[in-house]
Amino acid sequence: MTHLHSKRLSGLGPGRVLATVVGLLAALVLGASGEADASAGSSPVAAPRWTDQPHGFASLAGGTTGGAGGKVVTVTDQASLTRYAAAEEPYVIRVSGAIAVEPFGSDIVVASDKTIIGVGDTGEIVHGELHLNPGTSNVIIRNLTIRDSYVEGDWDGKTTDFDAIQMDTVDHVWIDHNRFTHMGDGLLDIRKDSRYITVSYNRFTHHNKALGIGWTTNVLTEITIDHNWFTGTKQRNPSADNCAYAHLYNNYLSAQVADGDPTWTYGNWSRGRTRMVIENSYYDGVQHPYQADATAELVQRGSILRNTAGRTDAWGAAFDPREFYDYRLDPAAAVPALVKRFSGPQQRIGATLHVPADYPTVQAAVDAVPDGNTVPVTIAVAPGTYRAKVFIPATKPNIVLQGTGQDRSDTVIVYDTPAAYGGSTGSATVRIAANDVTARNLTFSNDFDEAAVELNGEQALAMKTTGDRIVFEDTAFLGNQDTLMTDSPKLTTVSRVYVRDSYIEGDVDFVYGRATTVIERSVIKALSRGSATNNGYITAASTWTGNPYGFLITDSRIVSDAPAGSFHLGRPWHPGGEPEAVAQVLIRDTKLPAAIKASPWTDMSGFSWRDARFTEYRNYGPGAEVTADRPQMSDADARAHTVADYLRGSDDWAPHARH
Repeated sequence: MTHLHSKRLSGLGPGRVLATVVGLLAALVLGASGEADASAGSSPVAAPRWTDQPHGFASLAGGTTGGAGGKVVTVTDQASLTRYAAAEEPYVIRVSGAIAVEPFGSDIVVASDKTIIGVGDTGEIVHGELHLNPGTSNVIIRNLTIRDSYVEGDWDGKTTDFDAIQMDTVDHVWIDHNRFTHMGDGLLDIRKDSRYITVSYNRFTHHNKALGIGWTTNVLTEITIDHNWFTGTKQRNPSADNCAYAHLYNNYLSAQVADGDPTWTYGNWSRGRTRMVIENSYYDGVQHPYQADATAELVQRGSILRNTAGRTDAWGAAFDPREFYDYRLDPAAAVPALVKRFSGPQQRIGATLHVPADYPTVQAAVDAVPDGNTVPVTIAVAPGTYRAKVFIPATKPNIVLQGTGQDRSDTVIVYDTPAAYGGSTGSATVRIAANDVTARNLTFSNDFDEAAVELNGEQALAMKTTGDRIVFEDTAFLGNQDTLMTDSPKLTTVSRVYVRDSYIEGDVDFVYGRATTVIERSVIKALSRGSATNNGYITAASTWTGNPYGFLITDSRIVSDAPAGSFHLGRPWHPGGEPEAVAQVLIRDTKLPAAIKASPWTDMSGFSWRDARFTEYRNYGPGAEVTADRPQMSDADARAHTVADYLRGSDDWAPHARH
C-alpha cells in the first residue's frame, strides 16, 4: 500500500511492546490448562486441578517430558500406533477413537521419549496392552481408556498376562487420567525396579488385580499415587512390594468386590521393605483398607474410613514426601466428589503443546501439529518475548494460540521486518493462512522503527490473516503502518475474522484487507505522526463487491494522541486498481476522539470514498459530530448489520455467542 511520508515522532523502540497495553481493557485471566480448585481447605501450595506437566516422583531427577519436542501425530489404527510407539525418535501420539488390537491381548511396545494421549475422551485401546520393555525411559500415557482383554473364567489371571500397561525396569513414567477396566491379569503392573513413577487421576474399575508394584528384592522404586479411583476391584489397590518410597494421597477406594475372601481382598498393602505414606484418602466399603508387612513401614494420616472392616496397620516412620516435592493435599471428605469428577479421560486433555517447555519456539510447536488436523490443538505459550516470525499454513487448521501469562502483555510475539525486505506479506510478524485459528491473551507486534530509516516500503505488519473463522480474544496488535491485515485467499473468497476485547494501534491503514472483520469491545489507538492536519487512516478496506459485509467496528473506543481533526476513519483500497474491491466499513456504537476529522473518509489512488460503502451509526464522543460528509446508516439497515450478520456466513458461525 502507498506509504504516507510523515513519521511517527515518539521514538519508542522495542520497549514499548510491553508497556503499551497496560491498563487498556481487563485481561481474561487464563492460567495453565485444567480446572479451578474444587474444594476448600487444601494446602497452601496453589496449583490447578491438573496441569500438563507431571508432578510427584515423575517430576524429579530431570523430570518426565515424554515425546515433548517431537512430531505430533494422530493415530486411528493399530498399525500407526504400533509404528510410532516403537520408533526411536520422540513422538506425541494422539489416539483418536477406539483402536481394536489384534491378535486379542497383543502387546504394543512403547519405546523411550513418547507421549501417548487420548484426543478428548475418545481415545481407547481395546483388547491390547501397552508394554514398556526394560531400559525404557521418559514415557507419558494419558487420557486413554484401555479395556476388555479379559478371558472369560480366568478371574485370577493365571492363564493370560493381558495387562492394560506393563513396565519392567523403566524410569520416569507418568500414568495420568486413564480408565483401566476388565483386562486379563493386572490393570497396571509396575515391576522390577522401575523408578520415578507417578500414577494420578486414573480409574481402575471392574477387575480383580488393579495396581501391582514390585516383583523385585531390591528397594529402589519411587512412586506417587494420587487422586485415583479404585472401584469394583478386589486387590492391589495398590500392592507395593519393596518400594523405597510409596506416596499415596487423596485416593478413593469404593465398592470393593465382596467375594468372601478373607486375605486377598484388600485396599493398600505395604509389602516387603516398602516405606509407604497414605494421606487424606477415602475408603468406602473396603475390607483391610491398609495393611503392612512386619518388615515394611506405613504411615497413615487424615484418611476417612466408611463401611470398612479388617486391618488398618500403621507403624514405622516411613518418610516425609515434602522433602522430595510439593503437592496439593485435598481434604479427605472432598475426595469422592473430586475423584468422580476429575479422574479418568477428560475432554480438555489431549491437545496442548507447551512453549518453551515442549517446543523451543512457537513455530516449532506449529510445525508439530499434524497436517489436516481436525481436533483443536492448543499451543500454550509461556510469558516472555519471542522475537521470531510465525506462520500457520493452510494445512494446519484448528489451532489455539494461548498466552499463559496474567496479562496479554506478558506474552509477546514480535519481529521488525518492513515491506522493503520481502513485501507487505513478508513483513508480517505472524501470518495465519489456516482456518479455525484462535489466539488469546497475546501481544503481536512489528517494532520496525520507521522513524529511524528512510525506505521505500515501510509497511510493517504485526498480523496477516487469510484463513476463515479466525478469532482474536484479549489480544494486542502493535505497529505503525498496516498493523493488522485481515484478508482472504482471493477477491471472491470470503474469510471471517472476529476480534474482541483487544487493542490495536497504528497510524496509516492499520486495519485493512478484504476479510469480513468484526472488532467488538476493543480499543483502537490512532497514533500521532506529528502532523497538524493529516496523521493517517484507521481503515483501508478492500471488500469484494459481492460481499455485503466488510469491516464492523462496534461497541468499541477509538483513542488518539493526534491533534484534533487530523485523523481519518478510512479510505477505500483497490489493490492493483481492482474495481471489484469496493470498501464496506461500518463504525457503530463507538466512542470517537476529537482527532477524527469532520469529513472522516477520504479518497485513495484515484478512487473516490463516495463510491465506497462507508457509514456510521450511533457513534458518540467529541469526534462523532454528524456532518454532510458523514453517511449515517438508517435504523432499518442497522438491524441487518449486527455482529451476527457479519459473521454468520453459510455455516452459522457465531464465536460471539460463546461469551
